[in-house]
Amino acid sequence: MKLTLVGGGGFRVPHIASVFQTGQLDELCLYDVDQARLEVMRNVLDQLDMSAAIGAVTVTTSLEEAVSGADYVFSAMRVSGACGRVIDEREALSRGILGQETVGIAGYAFAFRQIPEALRLARAVAELAPSAWVLNFTNPAGIITQAMRTVYPRVVGICDTPIGMVRRAMHVLGIDEGEAEYDYVGLNHLGWLRTMVVGGTDCLPELLADDAMLGRMEEAHVIGMQWIRALGHMPNEYLYYYYKNREIVERLQHGQTRGEFLVKQQGHFYEAASAFPDQAGRLWQEADAERNATYMAEARQEGEERPDEGIEGGYQRVALELINALSSDGQSSGAESSGLMILGVGNSDADDVADNGLLIPELRADAIVEVPCRVDALGIHPQRPARVSGPELGLMASVKACEELVIDAALAGDREIAWKALASHPLVDSIDVAREVLDAYMRANPDIARVFD
Repeated sequence: MKLTLVGGGGFRVPHIASVFQTGQLDELCLYDVDQARLEVMRNVLDQLDMSAAIGAVTVTTSLEEAVSGADYVFSAMRVSGACGRVIDEREALSRGILGQETVGIAGYAFAFRQIPEALRLARAVAELAPSAWVLNFTNPAGIITQAMRTVYPRVVGICDTPIGMVRRAMHVLGIDEGEAEYDYVGLNHLGWLRTMVVGGTDCLPELLADDAMLGRMEEAHVIGMQWIRALGHMPNEYLYYYYKNREIVERLQHGQTRGEFLVKQQGHFYEAASAFPDQAGRLWQEADAERNATYMAEARQEGEERPDEGIEGGYQRVALELINALSSDGQSSGAESSGLMILGVGNSDADDVADNGLLIPELRADAIVEVPCRVDALGIHPQRPARVSGPELGLMASVKACEELVIDAALAGDREIAWKALASHPLVDSIDVAREVLDAYMRANPDIARVFD
């Protein structure tokens, strides 16, 4: 089996490599446009004894070489690097609008420059590895997955945030993972866990009502117990940016953004690992520990640490479980099936024809939505969620409409559609400011300007 990592010089590559056992891969191919970073990552894998479990680790700056013969392609590209993220976030924040990589207009700026390269990848896979599955982790994942599927259908969005929340809830409730059925619905970084059923009983109300149990959930720390109880279900932690938009914008305006932290931290790591290649493994471990400890730090009080989750997870586990299930020897639907996974799939990917075959009837057929899925050798089988209504449906429909404008703008190279996408987002309160931010993005980042030339 050949697994290709697009963005193979990226910092998180060792996480993916670490989950594969001896003999599971014949080749792990790292593809990137930056040869120096590729060499750093190869050193890290060697020194952390990850390469030994893989048949061969290859590195290349040729997309065609990377994709040819691949069984799975894990996409984690980052056009403009972390420096592009700093521009995305700061240009928005300087005008009083949320600057966050995947939520709101900073995420849309990221999408504008990612979409052309994501389509280039999709076309290469369609030509050179037409039976491969593409596991898209490139942010903003819902937008990029939807854009890629206009070219190549075997693309699925993966994110560890929703399944991580589900597993934490199971852990807190003392439920084994295979024991529960659950209802989760949403878009990427915008969704809600609504039931957790064991033996016919929904255990989620018990979790929401108990201070001690709810206090062990990261979502309660960043969003607040009272609001979660008012909702009656558990929101994805990224909904913090919607529910407390005023507070987070003020905090970020007067502090360091995540992009600024990562530019400095990762810049130091790559410089040190290049200067002292024999220390690359140790340097990576130290930098990774600091990165994890500071994840979503802006959503917590100063000095407050993330609660002990008590589980192992991460996007690498999602990727491994998905690959294992798709590679199983089952010959019929459900054979060798995995447990439930939350994946980004097409709204029309339902196995049944209820509601015109749409998982969420109020959204377009090509919309990428996140729902629980079962996976086997025959593919991915989304489980139909309960109907969505009220403010949750309104927010999903509003954000998804903006995401579709982002895709249309990038495909057409149309500035007016891009302006409309930014101005229509529910966290943007001025069409004039939206236009000003778009113009600023184009001045500051040639990778965005190029899309609309």
